[in-house]
Amino acid sequence: MYNFFLGLFFLIIYLLNPPTGLAFDTSDPSVSLLQNRISSNFSKKYCKAIKNGFSKDEAMKSAIVKTEKIISFSFNPQKKWIEKDDLANQISLQVVNECGWSFGLIGKEGVNYFKSYFLEIYEKTTPDKKFTR
Repeated sequence: MYNFFLGLFFLIIYLLNPPTGLAFDTSDPSVSLLQNRISSNFSKKYCKAIKNGFSKDEAMKSAIVKTEKIISFSFNPQKKWIEKDDLANQISLQVVNECGWSFGLIGKEGVNYFKSYFLEIYEKTTPDKKFTR
């Protein structure tokens, strides 16, 4: 009988003051989908500009400006949760996979180079605007 009341006592304490749980940092699927759409849109515009004879700088600036216009008019509330570094990485992967071979970018080195190049041109092209937030 003593064990029953002791168990009941601890159960009531546990229910009134539950332990703090730890949450994992997982991404929202809708954020991932939006990020996929943005990076796909950018890579299509960039690769098309390269195929049309634009220089790397012209193609980059053109794709950034066109993609930024689409994003700025988007009312999707999830865009504020996209991290710039994650988006840059995804854009780099898509561009290198779609048309990187045409200007000498392949593999992980190509992705890393394009990512740093993208972030550098992005900061110069749109200092006031941001793809994210």
